[in-house]
Amino acid sequence: MTKLNDLSSPLAFLKTRKSGSVKALGLPGPNPGEISEILDIAVRVPDHGKLTPWRFVLFEGAARADIGQVFAERWKALHPEHGEDSLAFQRGLFLRAPVVIVVISTAGPHVKIPEWEQLMSSAAVCYNIVLAATAMGFDAQWQSDWVAYDPVALAAIGVKESERVAGIICIGTATAPLEDRPRPDPQAFLTRWVKA
Repeated sequence: MTKLNDLSSPLAFLKTRKSGSVKALGLPGPNPGEISEILDIAVRVPDHGKLTPWRFVLFEGAARADIGQVFAERWKALHPEHGEDSLAFQRGLFLRAPVVIVVISTAGPHVKIPEWEQLMSSAAVCYNIVLAATAMGFDAQWQSDWVAYDPVALAAIGVKESERVAGIICIGTATAPLEDRPRPDPQAFLTRWVKA
């Protein structure tokens, strides 16, 4: 685990941060106090108009298996040809990490604040959760899955028709060394504007 206080500076932390893999997240996960701290940090994001256009649904303990049963039943209805292995995977979707936080965007039309800016605020919340969890010594992965787009799964999670899932953040402790992926050269994507 890479803890922020193990590094020489916040910049060193940011330069070495990498996502965990939900395929290899185990115990321990954050305790209730740590989850509270992660969420306190999560909301320190740009939020034009102070709309707080996001909210959270926390899955821990038995709730992860309970929602997994709903996912498996829905998957079976959608894919009746799939066998028990596929259904078992769906049952275990949220069991792959000790803590799962679903970030829900509540963005919508506003007289002043563009909906796009509200959506970006939700994305910033997702990333702050990942950063906070990692800085605390946990590993985290920001993902989505079919459940973020299926109306039955969304209703089971508690997402209203006017809302969207901005991210499913899985938090735990890596059970295998984290692998880094090749990072792009930012200069290859940089254009310096000059007056014509």
